[in-house]
Amino acid sequence: MKIASFFSGAGGLDLGFTNCGFDLVFANDNWKGCWKTFEKNHGIAINKKSIVDLSPDEIPKVAGFIGGPPCQSWSLAGRMKGIKDSRGKLFYNYINLINEKKPLFFLAENVAGILSPKHFNEFMKIIQAFKEIGYNVSYKLLDSKFYNVPQERKRVIIVGYHKSLNQKFEFPKVNLRLISLRETIGNLPKPKRASERNKTNGKLEIPNHEYMNGGFSTIYMSRNRVRSWDEQSFTIQAGGRHAPIHPQAPKMKFIDQNKRAFVKSKEHLYRRLSVRECARIQTFPDDFVFYYNDIADGYKMVGNAVPVKLAEAIAQKIIQDLKKHICSNIKVWQTAPQENKEAKLCLVSNN
Repeated sequence: MKIASFFSGAGGLDLGFTNCGFDLVFANDNWKGCWKTFEKNHGIAINKKSIVDLSPDEIPKVAGFIGGPPCQSWSLAGRMKGIKDSRGKLFYNYINLINEKKPLFFLAENVAGILSPKHFNEFMKIIQAFKEIGYNVSYKLLDSKFYNVPQERKRVIIVGYHKSLNQKFEFPKVNLRLISLRETIGNLPKPKRASERNKTNGKLEIPNHEYMNGGFSTIYMSRNRVRSWDEQSFTIQAGGRHAPIHPQAPKMKFIDQNKRAFVKSKEHLYRRLSVRECARIQTFPDDFVFYYNDIADGYKMVGNAVPVKLAEAIAQKIIQDLKKHICSNIKVWQTAPQENKEAKLCLVSNN
């Protein structure tokens, strides 16, 4: 089944869907920092336009649309401008393209902040807009740690099924067996520091196993940034300076409400997670290579991605539902009067 990807980035969402049997035939992102990484790993050219300038005619017929419109406008960690930010309005560009192409399903992913009291009314307008163009819509706040991802990462997932399917998406059950940092990154050797001015070291024995240099801001030092080996990681963010500290270090010492400190006798153990360590926590395989000159772009690609295993959990449920739909239509076609068969065959073959 063919899918189209939007706001693709490095393609964590895309990889999860293709791992489950979907065929990625179109991808779009206007950030040049991700283009090489996406094309090298997914094997297709990426459309480099802004979604604002994208014509429906450029998008092939597909069974599904997947994408995560930029989340900064809705983030609790940002300015929370929401729809007042031009990036927040991109949600509606996504809706317009879905309306034009009428795929059988769509997926949209965003940060938990979109459900905050400040943005909830606008969020419900977005949900209503999806319904008005012909979709049965489900949404839920998921924590990735319950979907085979070794990371606390709360994200809102919206899935819509075209009303012709006569069903609504039901979210997959959680996995109560949590995966630890030890299982995820415990076998990696010591990484390299980034080169001068936080440029990449180039080709490494383990791709992207390098970490950002530099000090830690007062905001960073206001909270503990260390999770132990047997815990799950903090959320992997899209900035290297905010990357969590490696679990080899002891947890930071409490000073007062908004101030922590490194344990002095262990200061040499406090380093940021490498790009590869962050990628593993985001459940990218080691043969998925990130291409960049500035190490900050590596962290950005990894942090902006949907964890691959979370994407797989959702994709597996969607593909099961679609296969049931196709099989059902084949049975109907086989038993239909001759004059109705052409229309039924068209529906089945287009999926």
